[in-house]
Amino acid sequence: MSEMDRDPPKNNRRRKTGPLKPITVERSALHYLQRFSASEAGLRAVLLRRIERAARDGRCEREEAAGWIEPVIEKFKRLGYLDDFAFAETKAVSLRRRGDSARKIRMTLSQKGVDAELIDHALDAHDQTVDGDPELIAAARLAQRRRLGPMRPAEEREERRTKDLAAMARAGFSHRISRRVLELADVDALEAVIRGEEID
Repeated sequence: MSEMDRDPPKNNRRRKTGPLKPITVERSALHYLQRFSASEAGLRAVLLRRIERAARDGRCEREEAAGWIEPVIEKFKRLGYLDDFAFAETKAVSLRRRGDSARKIRMTLSQKGVDAELIDHALDAHDQTVDGDPELIAAARLAQRRRLGPMRPAEEREERRTKDLAAMARAGFSHRISRRVLELADVDALEAVIRGEEID
């Protein structure tokens, strides 16, 4: 048999796509949630994009298919696969750990469609578990990650102070918090703040 007579490798074959069905939308949602955490609004947007592509390809009626989304959302909420509070709580923890301010976390979660009250509850739940001032600790983590203030060589600190304050402000930290972090004596003091220790 010649090379041309052989079947192409399976991974080179185009997958056949038939009409979009409600079960396909549900499977797409489940597949997405197995890979990513999502808010209700986030999953809804993902499914709407899939339906839009299918409608452009002539594989479904746009309005009819859009009506399949809410039953999937409700089913996954009942099963516990979708929980906006748990989503907000998990995100708040990870964003705080990387040095995000409460203001920036609120903006990030709001853009993902999470209700403002849920965001506040999630932030409060996280912040109550922290020893020390959560906003100060987050600002110190940002300074550590971005190598601002006490992370700079001593001879550069004064020269870069205005730029460092501007970076902290863009990240959503107040002037008071930003100054406290940027005026820390050295890296050891910064690390002590991150551990939640009191600094004079």
